[in-house]
Amino acid sequence: MDVRAVLEFATVTRGLSLFLQAVLNAAIPDHEADAFRPPRTEEPLYLDSVVEWLLGGLSHWDAEHFLFIAEKGYLYEHNFAFFPLFPIVLRGLAETLLWPLSSWLSVRGRLLVAVALANSALFLLSVVALHALSRLVLQDRRLALLSSLLYCITPANVFMTAGYSESLFAALTFGGLFLLEKGFTFRACLALSIATAARSNGLVNIGFLLYLPSLHAISQIRVYRATTKGHTKVFHYIWVIICLLLTSLLGTAIIALPFCAFQYYGYRTFCTPSTSLERISPALLSLAERKGYRVPDENGPPPLWCMRPLPLLYSHIQDVYWDVGFLRYFELKQIPNFILALPMATLGIMAAYAYFQANPELCMRLGLWETNANRGLDKPTPGFFNPRVFVYVVHSAVLLVFGTLCMHVQVLTRFMASSSPVPFWISAHLLLLNEPLLHRRKTSNPNVQMQSHSRNGCKHTPQNPIVALLPHFKACSPTTQSILGYYLSYWVLGLALHCNFLPWT
Repeated sequence: MDVRAVLEFATVTRGLSLFLQAVLNAAIPDHEADAFRPPRTEEPLYLDSVVEWLLGGLSHWDAEHFLFIAEKGYLYEHNFAFFPLFPIVLRGLAETLLWPLSSWLSVRGRLLVAVALANSALFLLSVVALHALSRLVLQDRRLALLSSLLYCITPANVFMTAGYSESLFAALTFGGLFLLEKGFTFRACLALSIATAARSNGLVNIGFLLYLPSLHAISQIRVYRATTKGHTKVFHYIWVIICLLLTSLLGTAIIALPFCAFQYYGYRTFCTPSTSLERISPALLSLAERKGYRVPDENGPPPLWCMRPLPLLYSHIQDVYWDVGFLRYFELKQIPNFILALPMATLGIMAAYAYFQANPELCMRLGLWETNANRGLDKPTPGFFNPRVFVYVVHSAVLLVFGTLCMHVQVLTRFMASSSPVPFWISAHLLLLNEPLLHRRKTSNPNVQMQSHSRNGCKHTPQNPIVALLPHFKACSPTTQSILGYYLSYWVLGLALHCNFLPWT
């Protein structure tokens, strides 16, 4: 019944998010931001104004790039910062499920409806995948449930709702990691490969592919060492190592393939173009001239990045258009953005510190084998300090360090919330550790009880602990107030600010 409770809560939060973004977008005037706003080249139809009023808040900031790509394709050079899977999903929905509305809605209008439908469905898939992964890795039903419920009110909520690829990436990543943990390596590689077609940081998931099969191989070698003798043991060792190497090489190639293919497509588009400027809409070409956007032109010289030994368009775009690089964001004027990212960074730091404090020897051995003093991975200690959590904490720490040093730091919130389960695991762990109301079976106030009972004494499904805590927020521990205050404030503020072209994470 846990999955049902999580799905119900996720459905409520999706509906509430869509409702609030419409209200807040209508109530607050849009800020005149220096953002990508391509001209509309299609005549609006009957229902376009209604859809724009209801769902227009989902199209701001980077969402405009995804919608533009879904409608026009990759026209401008900087569009290639946004990977193709999400635009393909949107256009697919607009041309199939939403095609009957083509007499009343333009392509743009159908794409906006597709954003609302796709991200709502994908978020539900991601929360189911996260819950399954949490149950498997944490071996703690209550911690898995609370983590999944916290994910439903994620601080990155607006990016899971608007026209961004975060929900798609989270569903594929959490699903792929679940399959990998279950031993379905090939299917996991396919899921993680598709995730790389949604976001470039899918490449980091290669680390899981290299680590988890290595852990399994070491476990196999230990079994062979205890049960076989003589030359047979050596052959078993060699076979396990060969299988590990083949799995690692093939899996890495599969996961990296979408990234490489997309970079090759970008190279062919701009370095060996077959398109002339006459084929481009005058309105879009005028925007390119005003803003300095590069468009492919078979009669013009190729861009300088084409001459590099490794001509990666993605690296060029991040460097030139977004000024992304090592320590480039460490400026006094960026202090507000560091403050915005501080809560998520704090969760990441606390997770790494607490895990190392609880498992110093395991961390020093990189979690690859156990001593006699510790339990094996077949019967792990339930909870956040489970040995199986090690690789996820390392992954979270890598994302945190890279995001802080090499990215626009305010992106850290959605970067980690859509890529790693650790922020939700450590938050749920801290709530269970520090909140007395979560452990109180009977109180003077029956509304505080986390477990309801019928008249004959039989237990019903546990009440949603997040919903149960909110009416008693002032009575909660400081830890609970801090965590829930962070989640809920970012959940609401993100909708209010982002949907009106105001700066957010």
